[in-house]
Amino acid sequence: MMRSLYTAATGMDAQQTKMDTIANNLANANTTGFKKSRADFEDLLSESIRSPGAPTPNGGSAPVPLQVGLGVRTSGTSRSFSQGDAEATENPLDLAIQGDGLFRVTQPNGEFGYTRAGNFKVDAEGRLVTMRGELVEPQITFPKDTTAVTINEQGVVSVETTDTKGKPHEVGQLELCTFVNPAGLSAIGGNLYVETLASGAAIIGRPGEQGAGSIRQGALEGSNVKAVEEMVAMISTQRSYELNSKVIQTADQMLQKLTNLR
Repeated sequence: MMRSLYTAATGMDAQQTKMDTIANNLANANTTGFKKSRADFEDLLSESIRSPGAPTPNGGSAPVPLQVGLGVRTSGTSRSFSQGDAEATENPLDLAIQGDGLFRVTQPNGEFGYTRAGNFKVDAEGRLVTMRGELVEPQITFPKDTTAVTINEQGVVSVETTDTKGKPHEVGQLELCTFVNPAGLSAIGGNLYVETLASGAAIIGRPGEQGAGSIRQGALEGSNVKAVEEMVAMISTQRSYELNSKVIQTADQMLQKLTNLR
């Protein structure tokens, strides 16, 4: 009977982890460039009471094993990098990636981070930066007298200044990074990811090349979280949690009857 108590407890813990994942997805339903996660599970090692083929009292052999499962555990959280809906903003520094790839930025500690959030700004020195001030790589600096910015699908950055009289000139080239296994990237907050051994090294290229997507100026990629799907998953998770708690209650009642035997 104690086995069922432990098994149900692992089920409740797993469903709690799934609920935490769903809650984070819903909390970031309006976060620019956010990618939803999914909790993955695996069963625990089953207790083998009798092996298949074991001899039976009548001289035969057992055709099937006698095994009892010991529950479930969370094996990991998989992040989906499916495309989010693009929303037009008309801001020339808002960039949406259409397809695979991430922007590369330099963190304050000097290490590279990667992001799908293209809501960029210009700092006091005219450099292209993220909302938190991380420098976009390769670095792009705008002249102080810039009057217009144009970024094409291939990531070529051109500007018009008061001296060019409507004739744009190129000031930089944006790059995108792809990964063999983007789901292996580690999220560190602030819309940033860092590469890991599981993700592999970043493959750097121009937009539209080496499997990277194109860039759309004046738009932002929204979260790929579908609220209705998450709500359905939340209801299913709640029901599973309640069923596991019911197992614990039932097992407790059976133990009470056993201890009250005279």
